[in-house]
Parts: sequence; structure tokens; C-alpha cells
Amino acid sequence: METPVNYQQFPHNHILCIDMKSFFASIEAVSRGFDPLKVCLAVVGDQSRTGSVVLAASPTLKGKYGIKTGSRLYEIPPVPEIKIIDARMGLYLERSVAITRFFNNFVPLTAIYVYSIDESWLQLDGTERLFGNPGQTALQIKKGLVQKFGLPSSMGLAPNMFLAKVAMDIEGKKKGLAEWTYHDVPEKLWPVKLIDCWGIGRRLAKRFKRIGVRTVGQLAHLPLEYLEKNFGIIGNQLYYHAWGIDLSKPGGNEHNDQAKSISRGITLLRDYGKEEEIKTVIFELCDEVSHRVRKNGLAGKTVSLGIGYSHAQESKGFYAQRTLSNYTNSPFVLYRTSLELLAENYQGQIVRRVNLALSNLLADASIHYSLFNNSLPEAKVNQTKDLLQDKYGHQALFYGRSLKSGSILNRMRTTIGGHGS
Repeated sequence: METPVNYQQFPHNHILCIDMKSFFASIEAVSRGFDPLKVCLAVVGDQSRTGSVVLAASPTLKGKYGIKTGSRLYEIPPVPEIKIIDARMGLYLERSVAITRFFNNFVPLTAIYVYSIDESWLQLDGTERLFGNPGQTALQIKKGLVQKFGLPSSMGLAPNMFLAKVAMDIEGKKKGLAEWTYHDVPEKLWPVKLIDCWGIGRRLAKRFKRIGVRTVGQLAHLPLEYLEKNFGIIGNQLYYHAWGIDLSKPGGNEHNDQAKSISRGITLLRDYGKEEEIKTVIFELCDEVSHRVRKNGLAGKTVSLGIGYSHAQESKGFYAQRTLSNYTNSPFVLYRTSLELLAENYQGQIVRRVNLALSNLLADASIHYSLFNNSLPEAKVNQTKDLLQDKYGHQALFYGRSLKSGSILNRMRTTIGGHGS
């Protein structure tokens, strides 16, 4: 096909995107002896609350009753065949780690990019002599996930991460494994609605709709200059993604014995619309992350803030990060930086989830504390606080901010990701 881009200039790798189908629900089904593809099962945050969010729904529950992730407990009909289970986040995390180790049987850890608890990219280049061509390798992985864990999966195989992800979303979830090449872009990628395309989101899709652009194909045929002028650097990325081009590499989160980041996130029990309450949540997450960082003898330079909006909002939220000039494990430095990111990206939307991470980590012993910015006295205060909390619990000593409205301190210290462990 004639295109303004020359595909020969771009990578022709073999990238596999794997999504564990209805991960939480499938784990609960298997642990109870049910077929995860046939049982009607919902995993919820807390059965004692009628407004509790459905964290995962089995495929049959979705198809038969229309209950899906994000539905509410009260929406589930009182039918005997529907099984409702409280979330066990600790179990899901254990399974996720075990699955990543299973992937390591096929590719090195540096060829695995863990995108979320239930989704990963694998670079299959170089596995041909051991497992056959990439398609055959993908099928062996798929079969192994069922044999070892009893878990179904959806897969997309393509020359790059973006195309593999979209192939999995659009076709792989229906047929199990979708294999796309650059030649499939006009026929398979371009008809996709922008709202359904990974990486675009509701807000961008709505913005493009105003100028009559509704599909990826229509986006691909907008001038690159126009997109860069009106959307900045994201416009450049949108243009090349629309042509199926992506230069990202799965090895972006290389693994070694030292953690690359320490994070904490929580799904709120209600909508948060007051900015002061949101700031209280952020502060407590900063305190928790800094506590974990110090406990591991580390400090970091890159602060990341993720805000997820309520379903009622047009956009899903934002993710932003900032790299500091000095290493830190201070909750106050994390908080100040997070407030800067909040001020730059937040415009009063209703918030339902908050994530905070500190990455670019280094051993704390190599950090030189400055007596001029009082970091050493603060370090001693933090050390004392850590010792008291580790010995007597989180209520032994905490910051006064946690007495304000919106505090999540008690729930955060007794759950994983805001849900039962």
C-alpha cells in the first residue's frame, strides 16, 4: 500500500501482548473448582456495601447479565447461579508474580514489560530455535497458562507494542490470539473508533469528533503538521500510532534484585470532589510510599501521580511525573511535588482513584544530606516515626493531616490497593 511512511524504516519485532481474561474473577473461579469461562461470578470490593464496585466479572456474567467491571453490587440480580466474592488482592498479586515467572521460561526478564497486574508485553524475538515461530510460541504460552494456572488469556502479536495491544483489544479478545502486521493497518486498525482505541481516551475522542474525525483511519489522514500544532508532542504520537508505528520497547522496566519503583494506590469508597480531601489522600499516599522506601533503605528522584476520575467524567484521569534534582525519601518532598503535578493537570473533576509512586531509586546510604535545608533533622523524625509505627502500629504516631475529612489512613494500612488482602 502507498503510505506517507516507509515501514521498512521501522522495527519489525515480534511483540506479544497478553491480557489475563477477567483475571480476579478467573482466579476465584479456579480456586473454587469452576470453569472461569462458564461460571457467573463477580468479585467486589466489599459485600457489606451495596454500592461496592465490581472489580471483575466472569465472561459469562458479562454476557448473560450485563454486569461488568465498574458495575455496582446493587446492580447484580439476586440469581442463585451468580456467585459474589470479596476481593483477595494478596492472592491476585501472588498469581501475577507467578505468571511473570512463567513468562520467564520463554523470554528473559528484560524482554518482559509488566503493564498491570493482569497484562504484559513480551518480546519473542530470538525464541524461534527453542519454541518455534512467534505464533507457535504464543500458543505454547497460552496453553501453559491454562495448564499451570487454569487461567484463560487474550493475546495480540504484532511488530510493536502499540499494534500488539490494539490487536489484542480488538481481535484477540474474541479469537484468543490475533496476529497483525503493518499490512493489516488499513483493514483492521483504521476502522476502529477512536473511543475504542487504546491510548486515546474519551476526552481526545470527543475533541476529534468536533472536527469530524471518528476513526483511527480518519486520524491517520490528518496532516502531521496539523496534529503537532494543535496537540503538541502527543499529536506526533497519535499520528504514528494511527499508522501502526510505535518505537517503545518492552524492556522499559528492566528487572533486577533492587526494586525500580515503590508505589501505592487506592480506590476510594466514594467520589471525592473537594480538592482538600483529594490532597489529604495524596499526602497519606506520600507518607506510605516514603515509609516503604525508607524501610528498604532507598531514596528516589522521580515522583509519579496518577488520578482516576469517576465514571461520570468525560476523561479517565491523568498520569504525570517529575524527576527531582536530588534523591529523597521525605513524605513532604513527595507531597510538594505531587501538589505541583496536581495543579498542572487537575481541573476539578470527581476523583475515584489515586496512585503515587517513587522511582529512579538509589541506596539511601549514598545520599548526602544537607544541613542547610534541614533534611537531616527531618530524616531523624521520619526514622523515629517508622520505628514507632513498625512496633506499635500505624496509629502510634501519625501526621495531623490524617485527622481531616477524606482521610484513608486506617483503610490504607489494612488493605491492598484499597481492597481486602
